[in-house]
Amino acid sequence: MQTVLSDTATGTAKEELTRPEVGQRITVRIDDVAFGGEGVGRVNGFVVFVPLVIEGEAVEARITEVKKKFARAELVEIVEPAESRIAPACDFFGDCGGCQYQHIAYEAQLTMKRKQVAALFGRIGGFSEDRVAPVVACPQPFNYRNRILIRSQWNGKAKKLLVGFRKRNSHWVVEVDDCKIAEPALNAQIPEVRNNPPNKGGVKVNLRVAPEEWMVPDHSFFQTNYFMLPRMVEILRRMFQISGSEYLIDAYCGVGFLGIELAGLAKRYAGVEYDHRAILAARKNAAKFGGDNGEFIEGRTENLLPELLTKFSDGNTTVILDPPRKGCATAALGQLREIRPAQIIYVSCHPATLARDLNTLCADGVYRLEQVVPLDMFPHTQHVECVTDLRLNTST
Repeated sequence: MQTVLSDTATGTAKEELTRPEVGQRITVRIDDVAFGGEGVGRVNGFVVFVPLVIEGEAVEARITEVKKKFARAELVEIVEPAESRIAPACDFFGDCGGCQYQHIAYEAQLTMKRKQVAALFGRIGGFSEDRVAPVVACPQPFNYRNRILIRSQWNGKAKKLLVGFRKRNSHWVVEVDDCKIAEPALNAQIPEVRNNPPNKGGVKVNLRVAPEEWMVPDHSFFQTNYFMLPRMVEILRRMFQISGSEYLIDAYCGVGFLGIELAGLAKRYAGVEYDHRAILAARKNAAKFGGDNGEFIEGRTENLLPELLTKFSDGNTTVILDPPRKGCATAALGQLREIRPAQIIYVSCHPATLARDLNTLCADGVYRLEQVVPLDMFPHTQHVECVTDLRLNTST
C-alpha cells in the first residue's frame, strides 16, 4: 500500500513512503526510545514502534498494527545489540507489563530517562533542555517497591483463576511468583494470595509495606519507594530554603509527609487534602512528628487555595503541588497565576502532564522554571518522578 505525504505549503508531493503490512518481518534501526518505553525506528521513512529495544540497536521485528502515520511491531531478534544491553534479572520480563527497561544497564536507564524528560519538556512546555538536571539514581534499583497490586482473572480455557500482574500491552493476567522490584516482604505474600485467592476474577489485592511510624490508611497515597524518600526531601528542603520563603502550603498533601518534613523550615504551614481518612492521618502524623506550627484542612485544592493564600504573605510563600497523575485542576492553576505566590514546587510522576501544567503557569512570563530534578523512584520501569522549582517573575 502506498501513501503520499504532501508539503502543506506548496501542495506538492514531498516523499512517497511504503507502509508495512501486518505480519510483515522488518529489520529496523532504533533511533530513539520514547517516553513509555517503545523504541522508534523507520522503515522506508515510515515510523515503527518496537518495545524492549535500545537506541542504536538494529533489530528484526514483526508488524502487529498499522495506522495512518505509524506502525507497531513485536521484537523478534536483536541483530546488533547496544553495549548497554544486559540479561534481565526477572524471568517474567517481557511478558509481565510491570517493567520496561530491565534489559538496559542501570546507568544507561538514567541517561535515557533524562533525555525523555527533556524532550517532553521541550515539546510540550517549550522549556530549554538545560533546565533538566541529571536523574537522581536509586540506591537500591531492585526490591524497592513497598506497594504492589495483585490481580486475579478467571481463565475459562484453562479453567483456573490466574493470580499475578497485568500482561504487557494486554488486559490479561500473567501469573508471577516473584517480583524483582518489590520489597521481599511483599514477595513473601504472593504465594499466600495464590493459595487463598479471591473467590472470583477481577478482584485486586493491595499488598503494602507500611512506612515505619507514619500513619497511612490502606488506600491513601504514599510514595512507593522508601529508599528515595530522603533524596526527595533533601531536594525539596533545598529548593524551599533557597527561595527565602517563610510560609508553606502543601496542596494535595495526602497524609502530610512533605509538609511535615519541611515544617521546621517554615514559620507556618498548611496542608490541603480531600481524602477524609488521609487528612485525619495527616493531623496525627503532625502531632507525632512535631509539625505543630501548621494545620491540615480537608477539601479540594481549588476550593481552599485562595483562602489559604490570603492567610500568608504571597510574596513570602511557597506552594507545593503534588497532584495525581492527571495533574492540577485548571482552576487551581488559574488561582496561582492570579494570586502569585513567590515559589511553586511541583512534584509529579507524569512528566507530560507536569510539562503541560508548567507551561500554563509560566505563560506570559508570570513564572519562570528554575530547575527540573528527575528522581528514579521507579527503576526498570517507564516512570520517573520530577521535582520542579518555579519562581515568580516580579517584573510582570
